[in-house]
Amino acid sequence: MICWTDSLEIAISLEESHPDIDPKTINFVDLRQLVMNLENFEEGNSQCGERVLEAIQMNWIEENE
Repeated sequence: MICWTDSLEIAISLEESHPDIDPKTINFVDLRQLVMNLENFEEGNSQCGERVLEAIQMNWIEENE
């Protein structure tokens, strides 16, 4: 199970499942939805603030490069 605080693991999963998306251009609303749609993500919408989404996006950008 992946939680919101697992930003690197989420970023890796997003990179594998959405290689066509540029993480530099995604907005936080869409990013949150992509995370919540991940197969092994079960935490829901709680604990999801802007800082959490920013950390996920930064890790995804690093994984993408």
